[in-house]
Amino acid sequence: MIVLRKRIHEMKMIERNYEPPADWMEWEKRYYTSYDSIICDVLGVLQSVLMNTQPSFAVGMVALMVLSLPASAAFVVLHAVDVIKRIVESEIHL
Repeated sequence: MIVLRKRIHEMKMIERNYEPPADWMEWEKRYYTSYDSIICDVLGVLQSVLMNTQPSFAVGMVALMVLSLPASAAFVVLHAVDVIKRIVESEIHL
């Protein structure tokens, strides 16, 4: 899948003559041409780190990541509901 994504990105770059869109920020333009190699390097390092760890530790870290996202989302939603309640209550008392 990553190889397919890399080839699609390379084809888009060839079509645009290796020039990033003009509305991009400067740091985006800097990393535009080396995007694929950066992603491959990061995934290679991640894969080698996971291959050198004990399976139970790797599974535990993945489980921690998977469980932290719903918990964070619930935390944000509950605080947003609390803020909305306070706004509505303050408008009622006015």
